[in-house]
Amino acid sequence: MAFILVLFGLGQISPALAQDDLLQMLEKEQSKKPFYTLATFKATRLINGQTIETISKNHLNFWISHRFGAVNSGFLANFFGLDEAKIRLGLEYGLTDNWLIGAGRSSLEKTYDFYTKYKVLRQSNKFPVTVTGLAGWAINTMETGYSMESGSEMRFNSNLERYSYWGQVLMARKFNERLSLQVMPTFLHYNKVEDPSIPNDLWALGIGGRYKLTKRFTLSGEYYHSFSDPGAYEASAGKTYPYHDAISIGVDIETGGHVFQLHFTNSRGMIEKHFIGQTVGSWEDGDIYYGFNISRTFSFDKAAKHKNK
Repeated sequence: MAFILVLFGLGQISPALAQDDLLQMLEKEQSKKPFYTLATFKATRLINGQTIETISKNHLNFWISHRFGAVNSGFLANFFGLDEAKIRLGLEYGLTDNWLIGAGRSSLEKTYDFYTKYKVLRQSNKFPVTVTGLAGWAINTMETGYSMESGSEMRFNSNLERYSYWGQVLMARKFNERLSLQVMPTFLHYNKVEDPSIPNDLWALGIGGRYKLTKRFTLSGEYYHSFSDPGAYEASAGKTYPYHDAISIGVDIETGGHVFQLHFTNSRGMIEKHFIGQTVGSWEDGDIYYGFNISRTFSFDKAAKHKNK
């Protein structure tokens, strides 16, 4: 009788042990696979600057960016800046899920910009951050001899002097469902600057992030510090250096296929050559511009469309 009870007990235990062993093996196999972080940011732009995000293959982003005049320009004279505006229209297209190309046109200095962005590394259970590379090129199409926002006169001797270039390494981490932070080491090159004491090459460092308040509302902010030398300009030109670091704060509103961004910033520029290296506004002086970005995504992925039918 004892022998039968022991045999019966082992028969009950063995399947349970085998099941536990199988689950442990599956967990070990799954732990070897990377689980990628999704939606570190909801859009490819944070406020003025770019995020680490790209768009899906065969998808098109249409951007409308708008900056009004300075809030401190008065009620009667300029209706707190609402009587004037700068605008940028832009398109982005996903060549792959990790690689996009983009182009836009800004009313500020009638500038055309072209850029490409590639997601090199992705945050996962194997890697702590997402890393994306960005390269851009801009063409100023103003007539030579125009007055810049800094008040300086700009004259071009050739079309090549109208070009500017920039490169960025975007590094971000999504800490949880609410908080994401990003750093943006940046290099800019201007083929022509308004004063010999202003270098053609400029290094800058940006930091930014978002904090999700609700499912649809998010606080965002970004700051870019340029490593310029105001003293050299002031000694050469005999006047105060005209440019400041760009600081922006805003709110993102998600509405289905749209992302609507409302913000305040001291920069009227909406591409890197303008807001990183040529921001003339100062928060201390009340040079604050209200603005917004609207993005709409369109799908040209035929395979996905047929799959959903």
